[in-house]
Amino acid sequence: MLFDKLFDYLGSGSVTVSPKAGHDLAHYAVGAILLAFFGIFVDYGHMLWLRSKLKPPGPRPWPIVGNTFMLPDTKPWFWFEELSKKYDAPLITIWIGRNPTIWVCDAWAASDLFEKKAGIYSSRPRMVVFAELGAGQSNFLNMYTTTPAQRERWRAHRKLMHQGVGVQAVRRYRAFQNNESRVVALDLLRRPAEYVAHFERYATSVVSIIAFGRRVETSADPIITEVIAAMHVAADLNVPGKTFPMLMETFPALARVPNAVAPWKHGLGRKRGRFFFYALAAEAGEQEGHEDSFVKHIFAESEKQGLGVEEIASLTGNLFGAGSDTSSSTLITFILACCAFPETLGPAWEELDRVVGPYRSPTWEDEENLPYVKAFVKEVFRWRSVAIIGGQPHAPTQDDYYKGWLIPKGSWIQGNVWAIHHNEREFPEPDRFNPKRFLADSPDSRPFPGERGYMTFGWGRRVCSGQALAEQGTWITIARILWGFRVQKAKGPDGSVIEVDINDYTNGLNWRPQPFECSITPRSAEVEETIKREGRQALEELEQYRGESKYRMSTFYK
Repeated sequence: MLFDKLFDYLGSGSVTVSPKAGHDLAHYAVGAILLAFFGIFVDYGHMLWLRSKLKPPGPRPWPIVGNTFMLPDTKPWFWFEELSKKYDAPLITIWIGRNPTIWVCDAWAASDLFEKKAGIYSSRPRMVVFAELGAGQSNFLNMYTTTPAQRERWRAHRKLMHQGVGVQAVRRYRAFQNNESRVVALDLLRRPAEYVAHFERYATSVVSIIAFGRRVETSADPIITEVIAAMHVAADLNVPGKTFPMLMETFPALARVPNAVAPWKHGLGRKRGRFFFYALAAEAGEQEGHEDSFVKHIFAESEKQGLGVEEIASLTGNLFGAGSDTSSSTLITFILACCAFPETLGPAWEELDRVVGPYRSPTWEDEENLPYVKAFVKEVFRWRSVAIIGGQPHAPTQDDYYKGWLIPKGSWIQGNVWAIHHNEREFPEPDRFNPKRFLADSPDSRPFPGERGYMTFGWGRRVCSGQALAEQGTWITIARILWGFRVQKAKGPDGSVIEVDINDYTNGLNWRPQPFECSITPRSAEVEETIKREGRQALEELEQYRGESKYRMSTFYK
């Protein structure tokens, strides 16, 4: 249509073009086209040379776009797993535009690269969507570590995160984390159908107490609904794919177009969300009491560490946003597993009745005496890991080789947790929820790198900073729900069982089950009374964390 209008314009008499000028114009146009084709030919030849000589195997890339348009519409980690099996290779290469991305689909390869060579694989590749249009190098998640200055900055952020939610720090939080878990049990007793809202309130409240010194009392609090909704949007937008905004990873020049004329950017690059989290931090930092809160520690260290507004906002936002979404999603997966695999509940009930009894709920001191419950929690982490591709990609700080394959410096290399946790060599019948996999004397147990037996939280120096907090809270909450309730498939009005679908999950990088109905009832009258008593006591002890923010994400920028 554009060319038709141009020809009409040229032929209208408004413009006169001499035969010689027209001949020269056509000559230049042909030359430009030939030059473009030659450039594409040379570039594609270079891509194929790299593919055949240097990289792990994968499908043949197309010129310019690579394998981008071969990606499935949803859940690409399934396709990466299939390719790993097709090529019989622990690593595969997928070209996103002209850039190779390497996907690790094997536990032992992931351990060899990300754990044993953690010093090399500690950096990040270029990430147009998540980093350059997001928080950039102000965010601990995105920071490069290729130069001494970058490593020093990253270490400063990592130290602050470890001081907030590291292995030693989280033990200080057990009292209020346990009380919030008791409140979850009380909420499930009163309104079992709203289990998703209860889990989101619980997870958000725990990180809110840690970060700001104040709890979240109700599931209707906008701080839950708005922040978790924002986390879901971010997770959905960052799935590797062939649609915008992730298509900008294939065509990065499109990221430089101003937002006003670039609807494909989905509003990314405005640098707005991070300032909301700074406002929350500053508000909590100015209030009296709870001097051990994370934000007060950050502000106390800000001058020494030279922290800017964006860095403080990112540190707070990472803790608050990610901690609330991932923990609640893990608990929803736990409920799904109970419904889909009821045969796994009997051993847990027997163990809890024998060790704990009905007149108190489990505590962390019971953990070593509850090996089956401990194994149950590990299987929840393994069966449907929330961070299904292990968080953000890694990048080597120097050229490296694995099984004769070159992994160039700065390459995008990422773990496929789905494939790792569903390899039948380590996990026979991987879709079956089976806690006995994690019992040392069980015939279902198989060797696996690392002492935990799963890779849910990533690897090496880029392992999730909140791992200890998540593991601590997930154990006590799952143990308490197993102790207190019968979690089963729901029944319809006619008494028929409503089935659940173990594969019906969202598409985001932090996925969770789609909504499903279930039945959650107390296991006995004695247990019910204990839940009520402990829940009331927990609410009294949590009263010290009562508080409210004046800020709402939905109105902050108005």
